[in-house]
Amino acid sequence: MARRKREPMSEGKKNIIGMLLEEYDIKSAKDIEDALKDLLGGTIQEMLESEMDEHLGYQEYECSSNPDYRNGRKTKKIRGNFGETEIEVPQDRDGSFEPKVVKKRQKDISGIEQKIISLYAKGMTTRQISETIEDIYGFEVSDGMVSDITDRLLPQIEDWQKRPLDEVYPIVFIDAVHFSVRDNGQIRKLAAYVILAVSMTGHKEVLSIHIGENESAKYWLGVLNELKNRGVKDILVICADGLTGMKEAVSAAFPQTELQRCIVHQVRNTLKYVGEKNKKEYANDLKTIYHAPSEDAALEALDRVTEKWEDDYPNAMKSWYKNWDVISPIFKFSSDVRKVIYTTNAIESLNSGYRRLNKQRSVFPSDTALLKALYLATHEIAKKWTMPLRNWGKVLGELEIMYPCLLYTSPSPRDS
Repeated sequence: MARRKREPMSEGKKNIIGMLLEEYDIKSAKDIEDALKDLLGGTIQEMLESEMDEHLGYQEYECSSNPDYRNGRKTKKIRGNFGETEIEVPQDRDGSFEPKVVKKRQKDISGIEQKIISLYAKGMTTRQISETIEDIYGFEVSDGMVSDITDRLLPQIEDWQKRPLDEVYPIVFIDAVHFSVRDNGQIRKLAAYVILAVSMTGHKEVLSIHIGENESAKYWLGVLNELKNRGVKDILVICADGLTGMKEAVSAAFPQTELQRCIVHQVRNTLKYVGEKNKKEYANDLKTIYHAPSEDAALEALDRVTEKWEDDYPNAMKSWYKNWDVISPIFKFSSDVRKVIYTTNAIESLNSGYRRLNKQRSVFPSDTALLKALYLATHEIAKKWTMPLRNWGKVLGELEIMYPCLLYTSPSPRDS
């Protein structure tokens, strides 16, 4: 690609640069920054004075019959790309002056607030953010200021958690990621329960995030009823790990919904019992179960694997038999649908983003701070979710045949 040819500098620009060099005795890049900082403050000051003249209808020191008049100036510090600058904001007697160039209560004119929110989304602590801003812009931002700026997200988060949802979601994943949170001087491990749905168009969407409650049927019924209150009438398949009380809650809230035990978690939990030297072989044997063409074939494979390893690892396969009622639904589906349900691709990108928060900070100062970070991280990750899941047309077609009564409320997006 050819480099863009630099346009010749106009005489006007050359004259301005010449005056700058003469006025500020510029000898280094730092001198240029200082000069621009000074010019920025001066320019804003002149614009504020012009705005006040226009507001009052007369210039300073002119006579006027207007009962409103200038009433001194108020010093204000503003933050820009070249650091902090002091300006004198003109005041009027009746307080009706509303400056436009730098609005009332506005202190940031550089997009620093958005930068702070972006750094918070990456999981940085308030101290790390403060140090980063100081390195870039040359001034400090206090922990309190970072908290104040990110607290402005709380109404947005509340609106997001209450937003209306679709009537039907073909597949919903419920997963937990654990974080350390400070609570009354003690550090507790809290779970962030993330509800990720696949919409009728095959796109991923985080429906809600819940933090810190104890798992129980009552708790999960409350979570599922909240989805219903936001407009969800039915879910075809809910895929979750062995969350306490989930089975009872799904039966009560969505009695026709298929509850599917997450195969990935089931395999991971099994391999915890297996010695390192045998894990690879054992994992391959487990594939013969969940890759089986039918439930009967899967049960035969389950018995073979159990018999093969029972002497070495007697407890490893017990949970497969215990949880078979929520493991077995997957065998009624084709390989295309199975891949959507038991592969981790749908939720893994989300979890990897959340795990980065844990790497950035070992402890969150509160559950509110954790919720803000999760909300921001979710929105950053979701920006990449522009395409439907692979082979979604085939998957939806099969689901429409298997669950015709549940999908009648929503038009098929396969041809859109």
